[in-house]
Amino acid sequence: MQTSLADFIKNSPEGQEAESILRSCVHCGFCLATCPTYQLLGDELDSPRGRIYLMKQVMEGHPVTQKTQLHLDRCLTCRACETACPSGVRYGRLVDIGRAIVEKEVPRGVVDRVKRYALRRLLPNASLFSSLLKLGQLFRPLLPNSLTRSLPESTPNPNPWPPVRHTRTMLVLDGCVQPSLSPGINVAAARVLDRLGISLIKAMDAGCCGAVSYHLNAQQEGLDYMRRNIDAWWPYLEIARDSATESAVEAIVMTASGCGVTVKEYGHLLKDDPLYAQKATRVSALTRDISEVISAEFSQGNKLPTNHSSPIIPNQRLSFHSPCTLQHGMQIRGSVEKILLDAGFDLALVPDSHLCCGSAGTYSLLQPDLSHQLLTNKVKSLESGQPNQIVTANIGCLTHIQGGTQISVRHWIEVLDERTEMSYT
Repeated sequence: MQTSLADFIKNSPEGQEAESILRSCVHCGFCLATCPTYQLLGDELDSPRGRIYLMKQVMEGHPVTQKTQLHLDRCLTCRACETACPSGVRYGRLVDIGRAIVEKEVPRGVVDRVKRYALRRLLPNASLFSSLLKLGQLFRPLLPNSLTRSLPESTPNPNPWPPVRHTRTMLVLDGCVQPSLSPGINVAAARVLDRLGISLIKAMDAGCCGAVSYHLNAQQEGLDYMRRNIDAWWPYLEIARDSATESAVEAIVMTASGCGVTVKEYGHLLKDDPLYAQKATRVSALTRDISEVISAEFSQGNKLPTNHSSPIIPNQRLSFHSPCTLQHGMQIRGSVEKILLDAGFDLALVPDSHLCCGSAGTYSLLQPDLSHQLLTNKVKSLESGQPNQIVTANIGCLTHIQGGTQISVRHWIEVLDERTEMSYT
């Protein structure tokens, strides 16, 4: 694609990156078939190809309108188009750059500004979110059904965290909303890795990965969250690098794929920061989704103590929802399914498994109508195989899907923890 970027952006790092991405697009249209919003609306401007055209116009100095903002807002940033694209167009990065420009040029209404500001203040703040969650649970009978289904009735006490007892050590990110909504997820990850001879530890000052603010166009705020996490993790990584006697921290483990895809991009997002570029690159290189860690252990012959003489567990048919951040963002496909099959679970076939559930971070709150349509379609697909449970790999997808089904929705690492615990009895 030919480009002629305007003076305001062409010599900036963002402009040079955007121009490279724009020029890689050949407008072939392969992305249309995989775009959830295009499937629902049938509008070319609600497809990756149409949005790329809109962003090109903005960066070439054409007037920016609320219509442009609307079509960019409707994008889920699911990145299914990246999986389908034969030219390797990095659409997700382009839309971040494009949205930031449009945000400065098109003023939002008061209600929209307040809503976005509130989300940026609430979701990354774990203690504030926890307090409001407890308040919501208290007034649960007064809330609408769609909200109460995704709101846990109470926060169960998870199993105890295993003691640090192995030479091999990995860090885990707690995140912002997951500790309140489902505290058992990271505990389950720690228990599973403990059975593989790995101790999982937390850096107490690490928190929100920065994705919420960054994707709400408060990009500097998002980068500050990223820097805070790097500062929290760095002492552990310095020990691993400089000491010959201390145990090395082998990886930074993510149990929420939405956080994982962001942390894996720290190196790119902070590449122009002279104080953090090198550290961010190291953090991204060490970041692993929990499925990558377990798959790597299995490939080296380090297996979990499951009973392989009984390959299928009765009444344990699962539907696995692969989050967009896992299959399209991190390009991890088939790993979780193989782990679950290895453990003896029966996996149902999920039609259109490449399509987004409609959660997409804050999308379900900012675009509720489109999000609900996507949720309805996703639940239909997940329930079509008549599973006993639905499992996923991201806390946002988990709570969103639970709001549309009566079937229990859990993180896959929790059911794997329970399955491997069974083998001891």
